[in-house]
Amino acid sequence: QVQLVESGGGLVQPGGSLRLSCAASGRFFSINDMAWYRQAPGKERELVASITSGGSTNYADSVKGRFTISRDYAKNTVYLQMNSLKPEDTAVYYCNADGRYYSGNSYVAWGPGTQVAVSS
Repeated sequence: QVQLVESGGGLVQPGGSLRLSCAASGRFFSINDMAWYRQAPGKERELVASITSGGSTNYADSVKGRFTISRDYAKNTVYLQMNSLKPEDTAVYYCNADGRYYSGNSYVAWGPGTQVAVSS
């Protein structure tokens, strides 16, 4: 199985910054795309940013220009640098990854989530 563990969440004032990290571990052949999702209270989970195995990135319109997703392929880790944070960025942030096991079967994995709160 693939395990994803997020870190870096917390409480920050509006305009502040946080950096989230997510490390993948376990027995797997490959990781293709990695992504960050978030879910605010009473709302559906939404895609924040994604990065492919080739390094192509995609962002939600609401975070473009403020958030940056990056990846350390050697460490099987994905990061989310969040700048100019707003109260509406408050949510539980989830890491997501997909790929293949050595058997050839595909997988989709989720982390347990990390809380980000933006408040003065």
